[in-house]
Amino acid sequence: MSTGHGADSAPAPNSHDDAIRSAALNEPGRTTSPGPKGGTFSSLRIRNYRLFATGQVVSNTGTWMQRIAQDWLVLSLTGSSAAVGITTALQFLPMLFLGLYGGVIADRYPKRRLLVATQAAMGVTGLALAVLTLSGHVQVWHVYLTAFALGLVTVVDNPARQAFVVEMVGPADLRNAVSLNSANFQSARLVGPAVAGVLITAVGSGWAFLLNGLSFVAPVAGLLLMRTSELHKVDRAPRGKGQLREGLRYVAGRPDLVWPIVLVGFIGTFGFNFPIWLTAFVNDVFHGGAGTYGLLNTLMAGGSLVGALLAARRGSSRLRLLVGAALLFGLLEITAALAPSFWVFAALLVPIGMFGLTINVTANSSVQLATDPAMRGRVMSLFMMVFMGGTPLGAPLVGWVTDAYGARVGFLAGGAVATLAATGVGLALARVGGLRLKIDLRRGHPHVAFVPREPAPAEGLATAA
Repeated sequence: MSTGHGADSAPAPNSHDDAIRSAALNEPGRTTSPGPKGGTFSSLRIRNYRLFATGQVVSNTGTWMQRIAQDWLVLSLTGSSAAVGITTALQFLPMLFLGLYGGVIADRYPKRRLLVATQAAMGVTGLALAVLTLSGHVQVWHVYLTAFALGLVTVVDNPARQAFVVEMVGPADLRNAVSLNSANFQSARLVGPAVAGVLITAVGSGWAFLLNGLSFVAPVAGLLLMRTSELHKVDRAPRGKGQLREGLRYVAGRPDLVWPIVLVGFIGTFGFNFPIWLTAFVNDVFHGGAGTYGLLNTLMAGGSLVGALLAARRGSSRLRLLVGAALLFGLLEITAALAPSFWVFAALLVPIGMFGLTINVTANSSVQLATDPAMRGRVMSLFMMVFMGGTPLGAPLVGWVTDAYGARVGFLAGGAVATLAATGVGLALARVGGLRLKIDLRRGHPHVAFVPREPAPAEGLATAA
């Protein structure tokens, strides 16, 4: 249990349906976090979080440079969108099979120490790929191997990093910090692809890999400079048998955790395969180069950054916002797949990025705030396992569809799955929370809203009638 500022306990078992109902209706509930104390950037007043955020923006820029360079390198070596999908799948495959074990480790050991080790290991994978590429010996299996190694490190890094946020800022600022983390990541995404495009065109992919490897010095330094006395204390889970099963049972009994995780699982598996789709659109539809690929990623990042800053201003995590953003995300992907020109397609990537980021932030903060601190590492590892671990299943399939039927069909299929998933999960959450969909076309009224179901007539009155 946290001894930091504010309560951080899970709701009683009989309050889960009330939490879903209140979150959907925009009433105070367990899935609603306290509002930011000092506006959009309130978490940055905390020294430890400032160190963390500074280190992350440097390494995130390097990560985006490597991601663009890696995708383009694989496409150059193989000429196949499916090969790009395999690379992406290998990077996330460890999360699919080992993600829950990473959560157990994150709950057992000091998260700051774990992050020092994992961030340093990520830097080493970037440097290894740089040496292979700059020496002229790189082959596609080298890229596969380094992607898989990076995935193994991510198994521990991701749940530890997600759960460490509340130790830096406390529960009251958690949602704001999660949103700023996303804004940080997307800010780097604005710069990284553009720099990568210039480097690839001018001197080749190897320099992007080298800069990424060196960028991890910043987060490691930030972690080492933190004042441990200012971290919010969270009891670590003791060693014991059955901790993985315990985490699964905990989530299984919580509809307010299960359904957001199911939704991000479908969207992460089928709706977030942008490396495959964008490389295919650039290469096969618009006949561009690495600079065009970098531009499209930058436009999507711009939309994501706007979404992150808007999320940082909001004081609550409502499940209806999650479902609505997912529905619009899927519909926008379908529209983009049918875009008649390059600039229409490029313009649609901005709102796609905005709503994709809204899904991520809203689901992440809702799940964290609804989870007991001693279980947070395991719950977040399941969240990330489903969100990112579905990629090894979805990416090769989406890559095959894109190669066989074209970039437009591949993108449209991903959007269709996201739309259907949002609709299904929205109806399931409404049913669990005792809500129904109300459509009101009168001026000045919400046109579409979830409202409580009207109680059924008493049995005695029914029989008397």
